[in-house]
Amino acid sequence: MKIDETMKNDEAMKNNYKEAIVLAGGFGTRLQGVVKDVPKPMAPVNGKPFLTYILDYLVDYGYTKVILSVGYLHEKIEEFFGTQYKSLEIDYAVEVEPLGTGGGILFAMSKCKTDNVLVINGDTMFKVDLTEFEHFYAAKNCLLSIVLREVDDVARYGSVTIGNNNMIILFSEKGISAGRGFINGGVYMINRALFEKYPRPKKFSFEKDLMEKLYTQERFFAMPSDGYFIDIGIPEDYARAQNEL
Repeated sequence: MKIDETMKNDEAMKNNYKEAIVLAGGFGTRLQGVVKDVPKPMAPVNGKPFLTYILDYLVDYGYTKVILSVGYLHEKIEEFFGTQYKSLEIDYAVEVEPLGTGGGILFAMSKCKTDNVLVINGDTMFKVDLTEFEHFYAAKNCLLSIVLREVDDVARYGSVTIGNNNMIILFSEKGISAGRGFINGGVYMINRALFEKYPRPKKFSFEKDLMEKLYTQERFFAMPSDGYFIDIGIPEDYARAQNEL
């Protein structure tokens, strides 16, 4: 890292400058029957875009800047939110072609000033205590930490197994394991050095091509959370969100 970039990062950390990436480029294929002509994170929930709830969540935890990783109908998001939402500065990483979750995160990371960045999905609300998660990540001194959610049956999701020190020791694909267990909640703290250490192609899946292949070589950690969770990409959950959010 260049000296001026290091100084910039140090100054940002002193001022408690916190950045997040929101993956907001989904097509919303499963919602086409009820929501049309807007990207999935812009689906209306009680009269305002779902993404509003995500941004409010980041504001509540003192985040300074958010980079929205966008693609499909990104103009709709940019026209609505612009470059500022309450205390949150907004920037956009516009994908000309779909880059996958890994490529999208890597592209958005190029717009970040800090080394450690929160990454969340733009179509799910997982109300993790982010202060607790930030402290967990810092204590582990690692390149990646994720948040887990416990479910009654992991069969439809795939599961994550952790050891006594919360280090990830196994990822199982969907259908291999069943019964109660932990699944990937889609909330990450990532150090940019992870991508510098393991260069990837332009398009790749963060989950399949990086995380699930490298956990045996690196120390990746996971924090369980019982926070409220909803995925509006599923029509029945989208309907439920109208009452619960």
